[in-house]
Amino acid sequence: MKDCCSNENTPYDLIVVGAGSAGFSASITAAEAGKRVALVGHGTLGGTCVNFGCVPSKVMIRAAEALHGASAAARFPGLSGAAQIDDWSRLIAGKDDLVATLRQKKYADLLPAYEAVDYIEEGPAKLVEGGVQVGDRKITASKILIATGSRTVVPAIRGIEDVAPLDSKSLLELETLPESLIFVGAGYIGAELAQMMARMGVKVTMVARSRLLPGAEPEVSSALTEAFEAEGIAVVTGLQYDSVSASEEGVTLGVTQEGASKEITADRIVLTTGRRANTEELGLEEAGVQIDSRGGIVVGQDMQTSRSGIYAAGDVTDRDQFVYMAAYGAKIAARNAVANAEERYDNSTMPWVVFTDPQVAGVGLSEQQARDAGHDVKISVLPLDQVPRAQAARDTRGLIKLVADRQTDRLLGGQIMAPEGSDTVQTLVMALKAGMTTKALGETIFPYLTTVEGLKLAAQTFDKDVALLSCCAG
Repeated sequence: MKDCCSNENTPYDLIVVGAGSAGFSASITAAEAGKRVALVGHGTLGGTCVNFGCVPSKVMIRAAEALHGASAAARFPGLSGAAQIDDWSRLIAGKDDLVATLRQKKYADLLPAYEAVDYIEEGPAKLVEGGVQVGDRKITASKILIATGSRTVVPAIRGIEDVAPLDSKSLLELETLPESLIFVGAGYIGAELAQMMARMGVKVTMVARSRLLPGAEPEVSSALTEAFEAEGIAVVTGLQYDSVSASEEGVTLGVTQEGASKEITADRIVLTTGRRANTEELGLEEAGVQIDSRGGIVVGQDMQTSRSGIYAAGDVTDRDQFVYMAAYGAKIAARNAVANAEERYDNSTMPWVVFTDPQVAGVGLSEQQARDAGHDVKISVLPLDQVPRAQAARDTRGLIKLVADRQTDRLLGGQIMAPEGSDTVQTLVMALKAGMTTKALGETIFPYLTTVEGLKLAAQTFDKDVALLSCCAG
């Protein structure tokens, strides 16, 4: 088969398949470089983040935080508070209204601003010789970029298809609030949504083969499990899924834990066991494009696939599954594809955040990753009760863990579990990007009574007991 994108007289310079964050990022980047782009729709305009993921979930998480915050006021002596859901349907409608507004403003309304981009939504696309086939129409271009996103994985549990399982999308579309839920899977999506629903008054049980947030440091996972259980969330881990069936109470999940069989019952079951790339029916095999075990397109550091001239970006690839990394990778792919650039995907200082409460955030290498990479590792673990900000807020749930190279003292990574962890982590990103040592971070001036000051204290903890320091003495 010839290079699938070779055609001298093509009307387009780039075909982008998928109109989510990655697809728009690539299209705008190519258009700004003076290239003509065919943007082929795939699913709902705007993709997962604005429609079904980041935006709607964070709206609901913030609403749940407001409910919880009222009752949590009692942590201050002399205070009490309470809040309740007055109208679930209005809450959902408000979420839907914001989603529709952002989809219009950040996606639909942008299309007319880029005359070099033609939006095509005639049907699903398939790679063919010289371009893509969209319905009855063949579109040709010199380069192609695939950005079709991903979807929820349905785990192989006997009977799962018969109980109408919810996923992260349908959960946020429920017309009535259930009394109880089982969350299958304890990654970042499951953790965020499980806590949100528990704070809405739902009895929540989380089940997982491994542990809560298996990608986080063990200390973080353990601390977050304690925080969840303190809020009444049951976290059941280290198990095998046997079967699921309808019952009088709703749904019953059968599991095996440490050799013993157990049954867990709730109104509904929610699947948060990972995602699978949307690559079926694209004709990838015929085009010679390599995919991995989850259907993800394998790309190089230049975001090009195994087939010359075909690029991919976002959740459809084997790269990081975050919306900002999708946009970042798409820009690199577009520049390399149509602007003769030689840019490379670099996630060495990529921050990640889990919007639980406390929030969990990290950047760089974990302790195990650093050891696997051959570093002589040293670590620092600072409980949040050593951070003055947390003491003043009467909320000491959490910790900060830093990882460094023992020989060079250079910071390698870190993770933060704190109410303001999502904002604090960016300072650690900059520290890693600058190649700072733990000594340099520990000597940096930070404002007092801030969560970010905890990074300084954590850096000092490598060499001293910060509990023996007076206020600001470091």
